[in-house]
Amino acid sequence: MPIIGAKGSPSSGGFGQFAQASTVTNYIEDVFSTYLYTGNGSTQTITNGIDLSTKGGLVWGKGRSGTARPHFLFDTARGDDSQLSTNSTAAASTGWSSYFDFNSNGFGFPLTDGDHNANGETFASWTFRKQPKFFDVVTYTGNGSNRNVSHSLGSAPGCIIIKCTSTSAQWVIWHRSGTQLNNYCAYFTTGGYIDQGTSTWGTNGGVPSMTSTTFSLGSDSEVNTNGATYIAYLFAHNAGGFGLTGTDNVISCGSFTLDGSGNATVNLGYEPQFVLYKRTDSTSDWRMLDTMRGWSNSTAAGSTKQLAANTSSAEANTSDQYPTATGFQLNGIGASGATWIYIAIRRGPMKVPTSGTSVFEPVTTTAANFVKTTLEAVDMGIFKDATLTSNFFVSDRLRGIMSYFNPTLYTNLTNAEATPTTGDTITSTSSEGTGNGKFYFGGAGSGTDKPTGYAFKRAPNFFDEVCYTGTGSATTFSHNLQAVPELMIVKRRSTAEAWYVYSVSTGNTKYLFLNATSAPFVNSAFWNNTTPTSTVFTVGTDTGVNASGSTYVAYLFATCAGVSKVGSYTGTGTSPLSINCGFTGGARFVMIKRTDSTGDWYVWDTARGMVSGTDPYLLLNSTTAEVNTDRCFTATGGFQIINSSPTVNAVGGTYIYLAIA
Repeated sequence: MPIIGAKGSPSSGGFGQFAQASTVTNYIEDVFSTYLYTGNGSTQTITNGIDLSTKGGLVWGKGRSGTARPHFLFDTARGDDSQLSTNSTAAASTGWSSYFDFNSNGFGFPLTDGDHNANGETFASWTFRKQPKFFDVVTYTGNGSNRNVSHSLGSAPGCIIIKCTSTSAQWVIWHRSGTQLNNYCAYFTTGGYIDQGTSTWGTNGGVPSMTSTTFSLGSDSEVNTNGATYIAYLFAHNAGGFGLTGTDNVISCGSFTLDGSGNATVNLGYEPQFVLYKRTDSTSDWRMLDTMRGWSNSTAAGSTKQLAANTSSAEANTSDQYPTATGFQLNGIGASGATWIYIAIRRGPMKVPTSGTSVFEPVTTTAANFVKTTLEAVDMGIFKDATLTSNFFVSDRLRGIMSYFNPTLYTNLTNAEATPTTGDTITSTSSEGTGNGKFYFGGAGSGTDKPTGYAFKRAPNFFDEVCYTGTGSATTFSHNLQAVPELMIVKRRSTAEAWYVYSVSTGNTKYLFLNATSAPFVNSAFWNNTTPTSTVFTVGTDTGVNASGSTYVAYLFATCAGVSKVGSYTGTGTSPLSINCGFTGGARFVMIKRTDSTGDWYVWDTARGMVSGTDPYLLLNSTTAEVNTDRCFTATGGFQIINSSPTVNAVGGTYIYLAIA
């Protein structure tokens, strides 16, 4: 078992050995993780990249599948022997050190217990690492009198969750959006705010005092009984402290009021990956949503998976609640004028990738079954059976990955978003509960089939995705690529429509069709003659990209040093024609389209081969099976065109490409 540092005294905030460096650049992916796993009824290690054994923090877990399972909370301040549950008022139970431990890159289950690791059941875990301006864990002993308790959050808390660990008592929750001139608090129950008079938080005439170094307590027995022991979880609010400049917010504790239709649009200034929210003026569960389990931009039943912090119930299906590029949208969740509070956490990663293998993977198999990625937390998958005359499927997390059938688009068709009707499909194993967001590619067929897929992760400077609803007039939409998009692919989801492509090489007055061979067309109604920026892109009035009320998805790509290259070249008619993408090794994926004339959208990958004699291409705009003709090889620095065919190397011909290392 790892050595857990001293819990510390009330004055130390229970920080113990978990010192934090204030000069290190911080990213959300280093301090928070939603990790899904399937129980194996035995020993299991969860590797989520979060250092708990030396930094400290909290693991909050919950069973998802049909069996009702309690929430389980382990934190490093109390140690791995002590467990709490948000759906129970019971004191902390002990004797768990043989069943749970903290690691430098996650946590583990040395022995099985049904509520943590039941064989075949699916589970979710949320890991919060201690970090100034994000999250802190504090232990203290009650004294029965008004007092201040020290903490190391480094900013005024946005929310504090307290539980007595030595005896049965309610979970008591303070939130900055509550009325500050009295002692309103909330419990992990369905009830709304509770007025505790002046005994819970107030130390100065009943006014709570929550600062960057202390939080106040009154004499109430639920938070400060003399001699009782307590744990407090502190969450920051818009405190900055993250990203290259140290000014990016990663956690927000706010409130919203529903409009006349029971809807709310919440602006965070960033795209979230997790939200916990609760109605405060009436009853509701404490609802938990995250993008790993399924929190997607879809109205389809079951597209969003919901748990409740106050119950042991299994995961429930809901819909029409989704993250946006700048916050989240909730539709039809309650009565007009209802007030709610929330804790929201920013989507990662925030780091710019330095290797292609961390954000992209090509996979293939010759068997008539599914092939699974090794890449975790995949955001988009593109699939085709390479040996068959078949469509190119596109599925992604933001639009929803539900069971083995999901809202799919086809790069070679104009069809609206729909559930696949064939055996070939894509599924995210996070929804199936058999892995942490890996993708399956494949389907029914014969042993001669060749399921082939491309897995993409969203990451700064590499790839981003935006779902939006058209307005009918020229509109600017936010994105999180953090670089100027050089290639944008837009598809109308709600109605049949072509795929429209913006390329920096052809400019903001032209568009291409992904589903056709056409040369660029001139039309200002698509991009409104406006070049995208590092924060927004613009669409014009054409219904293909901006019909009022229609839903769309936009896939954005940029050049990321050593990882991806969006570029262009001019054909020479001679072989080889070397294209330097600035990669250390060779490209593992290349897409090429001719732009001065008609031409297909060619795709090569190293999973199927990009070397002499074995470099079969596929066409994104066609159902054609792969064709093995020497045209494109991987090469140090990028790729080489080994052919004088006009499709890829006509004398004076112009071509655009996307290459990934």
